[in-house]
Amino acid sequence: MTEIKTRPHPSSPVRRPEVLPRRRLIRWLKPGRRPSRSKFKVIQLAPLLAVLALACWAFASPVGSSPDDNFHLASIWCAGGNKAHECHTVADESRRAIPVALGKSACFAFKPNQSAACQGTIFDGTQNRMVSTGTGNFTGTYPPLYYWTMNLFVSSNIELSVLLMRIVNILLFVGLATVLYRLLPANRRRPLVWGFAASIVPLGLFLLASDNPSSWAIISAGTLWISLVGYFECSGVRKVGLGIIAAVSTILGAGARADSAIYAMVAIGAVVLLTARLNRRWILSALLPFALAVTAAAFFLSTQQSLVAVSGLPGYGDSGPVHSGQELFFKNFLAVPSLWTGVFGHAGLGWMDTQLPALVWVGGFGCFAALAFSGLVSQSTRKLLAVSTVLGALLLFPTYVSMRTGSVSGMGVQPRYILPLIILLTGVLLLEVGKVRLRLSKAQVVALVATLSIANAIALQFDIRRYITGADVVSWNLNAAVEWWWSIPVSPMTVWAVGSLSFAGLLMIIARATTLTQPADMPQGAAELQEKPASFDGSKAQGGNAPVLAT
Repeated sequence: MTEIKTRPHPSSPVRRPEVLPRRRLIRWLKPGRRPSRSKFKVIQLAPLLAVLALACWAFASPVGSSPDDNFHLASIWCAGGNKAHECHTVADESRRAIPVALGKSACFAFKPNQSAACQGTIFDGTQNRMVSTGTGNFTGTYPPLYYWTMNLFVSSNIELSVLLMRIVNILLFVGLATVLYRLLPANRRRPLVWGFAASIVPLGLFLLASDNPSSWAIISAGTLWISLVGYFECSGVRKVGLGIIAAVSTILGAGARADSAIYAMVAIGAVVLLTARLNRRWILSALLPFALAVTAAAFFLSTQQSLVAVSGLPGYGDSGPVHSGQELFFKNFLAVPSLWTGVFGHAGLGWMDTQLPALVWVGGFGCFAALAFSGLVSQSTRKLLAVSTVLGALLLFPTYVSMRTGSVSGMGVQPRYILPLIILLTGVLLLEVGKVRLRLSKAQVVALVATLSIANAIALQFDIRRYITGADVVSWNLNAAVEWWWSIPVSPMTVWAVGSLSFAGLLMIIARATTLTQPADMPQGAAELQEKPASFDGSKAQGGNAPVLAT
């Protein structure tokens, strides 16, 4: 009997036989076809190189080398309360008894030709007596969170304790930035990495690798605002993760310095200007930044640093020429840009006594200015309002504080105080809005990476030189005539070489990963349409999904 084969009707759906897992595995393992393996990506080396570069900065200077270290070290040692060989109270409640070595560690401060050899044997355990001091956070001048955290690493070995604190701050910065990089949509990663890279050479690198609370202020400045931008644009697990990072960043900044709490509120305000929408989704999402702003304000008002807004900083304005209010305002307002160049090395490092050659700060400021102006190619009304807000704070905050103290810019207000605002401004300027994308030529990217790498290498060399022999010795060889160095089997020259090469490699990797350059086969102007802006869920906006920041 002949079997009659029927064909399915053309209108009926064609059902394909399901491929069984075993058959799928056989096809996958066919000759000539290899299983796909997870490919190693060069960007995965970036966190390691960042840790190496910053660790070399941590070893470049001795205990007591960061600004006001006598105050901050005493505050850290006393944050844990009464302990026999760390800190204990005395009759005067505004004073504490601390190890004598902490007070003597900054013997080289304001003496650029004096090496750290003046410390002698203060850290060998033979000088373990306690001395009374009134220099410290004993009356709530600073928020206590930073000092409480660093106190966890205090031990009888002061040098080891300080190095551990520096490494912890480095790991905190690199870890938080790495997680944030992974969570952010691709076109939001450039403001994160280049916002930092273009503004932290050299002062930011020095402070990030120090035991100074400004390290947390720097971390907060570069991560809070962009995590909130991503938080408003994304949904699901990404949104939750970015919200957590924003909360951590706010607490880090506000828990370290009162002025950083103000900067957190400025950053939140800028993000609100960028993302605000009159709909239920945005309003519900805005509850988090509102809570973070309240938290930052609470930290600010809980410290005596908030009194600067009323009475200024004590100890300033009591000497020198007396100016009228109008004269002092114009003098300070016109001098504010000198603080900006100070961020890039013009004012020196450490106790502002480690002077750097002009090549460092000219190169660093030039890269900052070039990227800042390049970022304006992508603009909108909202972005310009956000930039104006940050720029206004950058101009008015140091002017106001200097007016309240009766001092001239650079005395009451130092470059490290406004560094967080410089980082914030750089990031907001680099934020891409609408369809226009930031693209640089390959020559521009090479010049950017080379200039920042050279500036970092020179600054690191001068920083090491200042402490191993004093600035009066001029020589490229850091291993010659060393007067002070750590008790480690690594020479100063090795630390300099590793730090310089690691930072240069890091810049090359992030330049490649963030695709600043326009592809060679793409016509001029076509780059604007290459990458669509991210939608709320972090995917590419399609159809009627309007880009969040295009207004």
